[in-house]
Amino acid sequence: MTAPTFTSFEQFYPYYLSEHSNLTCRRLHFVGSTLVLVALAWILATGSWAMVWLLPLLGYGFAWVGHFFFEKNRPATFTYPWYSLLGDWVMYKDILTGKIRF
Repeated sequence: MTAPTFTSFEQFYPYYLSEHSNLTCRRLHFVGSTLVLVALAWILATGSWAMVWLLPLLGYGFAWVGHFFFEKNRPATFTYPWYSLLGDWVMYKDILTGKIRF
């Protein structure tokens, strides 16, 4: 199946949300993103730059578990890496502000 083509993030985001309809998947995304923020703060506070490898592991690890085991789809990261990364953080904000159910 061919992935849709997007020319803007505004076009992509509704597709991104449709790929995150499973509540557990969204929760895993949220947990992973929160851990990324905590780890980033810790790295910056302690100067432990050698630990920066944790950031993608935390963020993508939780997200991919959500996709493969709960959402049962292929993460958008594989086709749209930059839009997907931005989508992660917009969805995170939308969950924090109550726009998306958590």
